[in-house]
Amino acid sequence: MPASLDEVIGLLDLEHLEVGLFRGSQPQDSFLKRVFGGQVAAQALMAAQLTVPDDRFVHSLHLYFILGGDPSIPIVYDVENVRDGRSFTTRRVAARQHGEIIFYMTASFQVVEDGWDHQDQMPDVPSPEESTPLVDIIELQGPKAVEHWTKEWSSFDMRYIGDNREADDPQRELRPAVQRLWFKANGVLPESRLIHNAAFTYISDLSLLGASLVPHGQYIGSDAVQPASLDHTIWFHRPVQADQWLLYDQLSPSASGARGLSVARVFSQDGALVATVAQEGLIRPLGNRRS
Repeated sequence: MPASLDEVIGLLDLEHLEVGLFRGSQPQDSFLKRVFGGQVAAQALMAAQLTVPDDRFVHSLHLYFILGGDPSIPIVYDVENVRDGRSFTTRRVAARQHGEIIFYMTASFQVVEDGWDHQDQMPDVPSPEESTPLVDIIELQGPKAVEHWTKEWSSFDMRYIGDNREADDPQRELRPAVQRLWFKANGVLPESRLIHNAAFTYISDLSLLGASLVPHGQYIGSDAVQPASLDHTIWFHRPVQADQWLLYDQLSPSASGARGLSVARVFSQDGALVATVAQEGLIRPLGNRRS
């Protein structure tokens, strides 16, 4: 991932090759051995959005991560026009590298309509200013970890609120797993709903799977865990401003079969529920690792 927000915006500026065919660039000098899943998801969403009428905006997307992406070459996005209806538009996107499909996305778009409106209440949490910058936690892992974080993830400002793990609690595996943080783009995004939707999709993949490790006393970056995103879903309820503070209220209802399931409500700072996110991912104990 790039260190600056300008680089993120550059990744979302796809090359138009042909009708329904786009090419996405890669960050320069990344430490990552595989393409960050959020990048593939964001670029795929941008590709789909570029084929949809201007009066329609994404309300849901469903993603499958099939193969790890190669960060040394561009990714080609093939957009299939599934349906253009009176109110809804459907697109399917296949991401390809080395002649293979590495990722699939199905996304649905809708014209803006009025209707009944209700939402969950935002939980009472510390403000972003009262929360811990994530880099302060990373510093506990040493200077190399800080260098890696600064290079790969500082395009977004993330503030850690906390989770409900307690190392000495013998009942922790019986309690709901909760993890919360604030995040926003580290800078100002262009005034484009398409860009804000894609930027939000980009960062939504970073921390969600970690909630499924809370009951087990592990962290997503631990040497004891082999993590990987398997599928990812976002429902957009209300317009998202990705350069304003968003609360990522994450919980994990289940982990089994070396997979963890995490879901999250996403609130704007004024309490609007803007999105719901769900992800299942691999959280294989390293001792069970397979080739």
